[in-house]
Amino acid sequence: MKILVTGYTGQLGYDVVCEGTNHGLEMIGVGSNDLDISDEQSVYQYVKEINPDAIIHCAAYTAVDKAEDDKENCWNVNVNGTKYLTNAAKDFNAKFMYISTDYVFDGLGEIPFVETDAPNPVGYYGQTKLEGEKAVQSLLSEWFIVRISWVFGLNGNNFVKTMLRLAETRDELNVVGDQVGSPTNTYDLSRLLLKMVQTNKYGIYHATNEGFCSWAEFAEEIFNVTEKKVKVNSITMEEYPTRAVRPKNSRMSKQKLIDNGFNPLPGWQDSLKSYLIALKHEVK
Repeated sequence: MKILVTGYTGQLGYDVVCEGTNHGLEMIGVGSNDLDISDEQSVYQYVKEINPDAIIHCAAYTAVDKAEDDKENCWNVNVNGTKYLTNAAKDFNAKFMYISTDYVFDGLGEIPFVETDAPNPVGYYGQTKLEGEKAVQSLLSEWFIVRISWVFGLNGNNFVKTMLRLAETRDELNVVGDQVGSPTNTYDLSRLLLKMVQTNKYGIYHATNEGFCSWAEFAEEIFNVTEKKVKVNSITMEEYPTRAVRPKNSRMSKQKLIDNGFNPLPGWQDSLKSYLIALKHEVK
């Protein structure tokens, strides 16, 4: 199976390509330097030349705060880029998987969101990702939409790496404690996506590591595992204002994965430990 993966230079895209290659699939990873997905003609020509069996669309404009002021670029990548790739998938009969986000929800309440809950994004980034979902659904009759959250991988920057960097010079940190979600290791996630795309079990899925925590609890676990003596002060979102509003409740139900025969991802604590071992090995 030949699979084209956008966003290859990012955390998830990189792991999807590596994992697929390790399992004998023909993987073609493409980054923004290789292809401008907001250029319709370029996308069409690129997909035509590759002629993939499937496209896993990981590329996105993910600078959540910057998106509030850089709306045109955010829209061009997250909405137009998705439309162009979807159309190309349709023209060349490729399966299409769109990677979406917990940010399509408003984050109200404390109950995990299910796939059928009505999206209601509170920021521009989330709005564009939702419009991308709509584009996929309107242009194709069969598709995968996979909503993910709080990812961390070996390739690129993430919360875990930031906490470890800050721990080098700080013995106390203020971290938001009233946002709750599921940290997700892109290694685990990539394996699931590749299994999924080789099936015909289409639809919307939520895919994260099992369990929930706040960012402050996530930070505490990072320091516990790495034996860093850093005190974490749990603060509110109001005490740490950002340009974009973030959903407080990013809990998502993964029941649909189980119902369709996919194994749940490992618990986030176990996956964090595995990741930190891999990170330490890579740094050496």
